[in-house]
Amino acid sequence: MELVYIAGAFRNETYWGMYQNVRRAEQKALELWSQGYAVICPHLNTANFQGALPDRVWLEGCLEIVKRCDTIYMMRGYKLSEGSVKELKLAHDLGRTILYE
Repeated sequence: MELVYIAGAFRNETYWGMYQNVRRAEQKALELWSQGYAVICPHLNTANFQGALPDRVWLEGCLEIVKRCDTIYMMRGYKLSEGSVKELKLAHDLGRTILYE
């Protein structure tokens, strides 16, 4: 089973906007699971940890997870997310399969 990492915007100006970003990633995760992938959805992994540790902890941790995945799935709007852009670059440098919404 191929392991897929979902990359897309998490942060937003408002809590509601962040919540919507998490929900979109959650929906995509379910779609990918139903297609036969094993899925890592970092949005769900740290959704309620905001403010508990510096953002760099989450960003560095996500890059470590990308290293262990076979594929990265880039959600629409990923270019607006500094973290997603870094994740894409790392996946590209590692020769991972890259899928786009």
